Amino acid sequence: MSVAPLRVGLLGLGTVGQGVIRVLQRNADEITRRVGRPVVVTHASARDTSKAREVSLEGITILTDPMDIAAKADVDVVVELIGGTTYARDLVLAAIARGKPVVTANKALLALEGNAVFSAAREKGVLVGFEAAVAGGIPVIKAIREGLAGNRIEALAGIINGTCNYILTQMTEKGQAFADALADAQRLGYAEADPTFDVEGVDAAHKLTILASIAFGMPLNFDAVAVEGITKVTPQDIKIAQALGYRIKHLGIAKRTDSGAELRVHATLIPEDKLIAKVDGVLNTVLLQGDAVGQMGLYGRGAGGDATASAVVADLVDVARSIGAEARHLVPALAFQPDAVRALPVLPLDQVASAHYLRINVADETGVLKAITAILAELDISIEAILQKEPRGGEDATVAVITSVIPESRFNQAVARVRSLPFVREDVSRFRVEHF
Repeated sequence: MSVAPLRVGLLGLGTVGQGVIRVLQRNADEITRRVGRPVVVTHASARDTSKAREVSLEGITILTDPMDIAAKADVDVVVELIGGTTYARDLVLAAIARGKPVVTANKALLALEGNAVFSAAREKGVLVGFEAAVAGGIPVIKAIREGLAGNRIEALAGIINGTCNYILTQMTEKGQAFADALADAQRLGYAEADPTFDVEGVDAAHKLTILASIAFGMPLNFDAVAVEGITKVTPQDIKIAQALGYRIKHLGIAKRTDSGAELRVHATLIPEDKLIAKVDGVLNTVLLQGDAVGQMGLYGRGAGGDATASAVVADLVDVARSIGAEARHLVPALAFQPDAVRALPVLPLDQVASAHYLRINVADETGVLKAITAILAELDISIEAILQKEPRGGEDATVAVITSVIPESRFNQAVARVRSLPFVREDVSRFRVEHF
């Protein structure tokens, strides 16, 4: 007896949309065996219906308006892959209003509008799958929400933006300046023509918002994330960090403390012998700290057509299995039962404690190091490592230190006083240091 296929309405035929079709076609037998019925795309939307595609669209109805699929088409599940927030929200809510499950790879939509989306889905008793929204093909959402359900997640940290990781890798391995490494990333398609969301940390902050919510059972709270990018990282800082035994990586970090949650995205010095420091290029990784499992890591391709499509199809498998189930039996979107999702106070950045890196270019005068260390001592800041480079060929001298773990507010005081010293040549360079 044949079973009716799960009919998928695909909003967007870009790289990921075509990847979804390709994975469903290539692995049709395996997917059918897992689901118990075929999973096929019956409708798709594209702005240009005449454009040549890399996959077969035979049997798929192509429409120009994605709302015609979300609000009208005879499909069982809607997959949103067009990006953005406002129109994407309207599409997703339209599908949910019809009682249709939704799968999305849209991290910005979830970070900014996810609370409303999940509330609407809960009222309709349908599933919203979003594995592809964070770290591409790495199944980090399922790992936290399901695989680690018996743990209290204490912390997580990840390289969750491949563009930043590629740029920092090029700066480290080839000594490139930021602008040159960015140009290479754009030429290879790893960075957009306007790379702001990537290099200023916004994309990583969207993803961290989602990870922190499912890890700590808190509502999505993008506005509370402290966000910094990588534009202030220089080849000089990378070389000094290496000399001190560190690598610089752009991380999303979430920690749960007695005072509340830390949510921050920034360039970070990490000891070079740590696994997270060895993840290079466009690859992603997420470290998780659970009270029972200890530290564990997930690693792989965080972007790309087939990698992201892998996560989308995994969600489609979940949707197929969930259809007909009572709402109370669905896996909660944010890992905790809806009435148990509770707001956590998010610590202001000046209350966050970490070690710090400080690099100062100074005039070649006597007493420089003594003056700097005196300021640190007066503020009860211990020095864990120090490097002093003598000037060569007319260059300024350089002093770099790594401090002990201290509140950011105290480090800010030290930086302000160091900046005011008469021999400091230019603005200082500062980054946080984590050891994981």
